[in-house]
Amino acid sequence: MATYLDASATTPLDPRVKDAMEPYLSSANPSSLHEAGQHAHEAVESARMTIARFLKCLPNEVFFTSGGTESINAALKGAFKASKKKHLIITAIEHHAVLETAEYLKKHEGVEVTIVPVGKNGIVSAIEDAIRPETLLISVIFVNNELGTIQPVAEIGKIAHNHNILFHVDACQAGLLDLNVRTLNIDLLTLNASKLNGPKGAGLLYCKSGVKLVPLLHGGGQEHGMRSGTENVPAIVGFAKALEIAQSEKEKETMRLFALQTKLEEGLKSLGGVINCADSPRVPSITSVTFKGVEAESFLLRLSEKGVFISTGSACATKSLEPSHVLLAIGMKPVDANSTVRFSLSRMTTEKDIESALAATKDVLQQLRVLVH
Repeated sequence: MATYLDASATTPLDPRVKDAMEPYLSSANPSSLHEAGQHAHEAVESARMTIARFLKCLPNEVFFTSGGTESINAALKGAFKASKKKHLIITAIEHHAVLETAEYLKKHEGVEVTIVPVGKNGIVSAIEDAIRPETLLISVIFVNNELGTIQPVAEIGKIAHNHNILFHVDACQAGLLDLNVRTLNIDLLTLNASKLNGPKGAGLLYCKSGVKLVPLLHGGGQEHGMRSGTENVPAIVGFAKALEIAQSEKEKETMRLFALQTKLEEGLKSLGGVINCADSPRVPSITSVTFKGVEAESFLLRLSEKGVFISTGSACATKSLEPSHVLLAIGMKPVDANSTVRFSLSRMTTEKDIESALAATKDVLQQLRVLVH
């Protein structure tokens, strides 16, 4: 049986989520006025209320999208198209969805982009120094998808609000953390169901009441005009169930994952691995490890042959031959960045999975080190 430890790329579907989605796989269009359409509409609105309860926001502040990437584009492009201000602040370890959107805004909307560095610990600290009078928005990734490091979101949000600046948070990897948008001082937040043991093709954008965005998509005016297009009813229902499970079980699940991560990292260190940002605030589901002198892609492929699936970093950048921008941002040399892999766990990960991964890792490292010498 395969050992899947690439949950940061996507998580397996929780059976409870699948059961919740099942009745809606053949649902009618939620915009139809007949009984079947209204049944689908009620399912979408019920999901919206469930999600709002966990985000501690109003239901009409939650807008459903096709995933994290669309939500990020909607937040950043929408905000700048609605404003005359032309300065954006992001960090050096943002997901490509933010980096590429920022580049688009720079080229096509005349937006100046300041990329704030992070320390070797993977934590940003110089946000306030980058603020200008024309700064409209600060965008920060809550949990980095390669390192697992947790940014001080509430503090950054407070700085943003002290300067009357909008604050966007990419929370796609933060499903087990507190997501109270009020106490975290968040104006715009993105989430992705597929990182929560939910379905692919479902995301959301929280947009605080009063924040002006120009919609990306125009058409039938769904999602209160914010995102036109027929709603993906089963995915939305599944998203709400996935978030409900994640947030309701977060204390217990965090402790369970922490125990598994500890076992994993102790094993990796015993095999010569160096855990990146080990002393920083991190989620227990993501481990970045460097095996100096071992080519990461070869390691990954040989591990895959043994039925253990991990990643070299972000799944959105796996076709790139360049070292990870995240690893370079924390001061890692390119040669070491190319010797770094990511193990990421989910609710489906078991102790047996960790044992299997460590055994396979030991075998593969022995093979590769023999070839090197």
